[in-house]
Amino acid sequence: MAEDTTIPLSTDDSPSVVLELIYRLKIKDVMSTALISAKRTDTLRHIQGLMRENYITGMPVAEDGRLVGVVSIDDIVTALDKGYIDDTAERRMTRNVIVLEDDMPLSFAISYLNKFRYGRYPVLNRNRELVGILTSKDVIKTLLVEMNREVLRLERNQLNGTAETQTPLNASSELEFKTVKFDFEGAGHGSMEIKKALKKLNLDPKLIRRIAVASYELEINQVVHSYGGTLRCDILPDRVVITAKDAGPGIENVELALQEGWSTANEWIRSLGFGAGMGLSNTKRVSDDFFIESTVGSGTSVRSVIRIGADASPPKEAGS
Repeated sequence: MAEDTTIPLSTDDSPSVVLELIYRLKIKDVMSTALISAKRTDTLRHIQGLMRENYITGMPVAEDGRLVGVVSIDDIVTALDKGYIDDTAERRMTRNVIVLEDDMPLSFAISYLNKFRYGRYPVLNRNRELVGILTSKDVIKTLLVEMNREVLRLERNQLNGTAETQTPLNASSELEFKTVKFDFEGAGHGSMEIKKALKKLNLDPKLIRRIAVASYELEINQVVHSYGGTLRCDILPDRVVITAKDAGPGIENVELALQEGWSTANEWIRSLGFGAGMGLSNTKRVSDDFFIESTVGSGTSVRSVIRIGADASPPKEAGS
């Protein structure tokens, strides 16, 4: 039976402390840097021995620090079955490899694990050098350690009489953040700060989750699809308004863009795990009111309104 590599986390119903961690942590904070790799000229039999000695089920093939392929345990089993176990890795390795980048937020790694269900993912840095390996065990172990630290921090605050207090929502406030095209390292920073501000208010946790989803999806959309822009959060007594404005390139067909799974992302973006076509549809789903305007060549403006004091659950679509 294949190993279950999924991570049972959702941006809709996971505890707020877990959501904050998966948005704050980077893949570089989680991955294993104790790399065990093979060479192009290594035989599959030799690689099988390395896997057995190190209790792993897959191995990257690298040359001068550059990833050139991957050999999995399935490749080894097939080689044994078909009698070419003494062939070199270069002849039989998988060349079209799905990779992660070390400066991506941990949330993207969880998305990869749940979508592709591979046991391990090579991690590259900005220079496209192989710098680590990430597995579901790495993610779970890190989250457990970080959650334990958070529990200890809260316990210390209570013992010292400095427990965090909530502030009643009785005044307006605003937050604004800039986004930069393809800045995956900074992706999610604005939405994380918005979530921190909301946690200090006496709001329903379900409302906070909905606002976090809207701000996160809009921020990532700008990083992936736009030339850069701003993400603004206006916190009012009766509602929270998330506004995302960018400088282009704009959307040719807004109606299509709101359909789940529709995306203009190129193959490079898709290879990084983005461009699933869910950003705008997810934002609309969690919003009480949703507005979008876009002009080709001039940019896009999206506004998500989530009312305070209403039912904390997202509004249902007609006919659902």
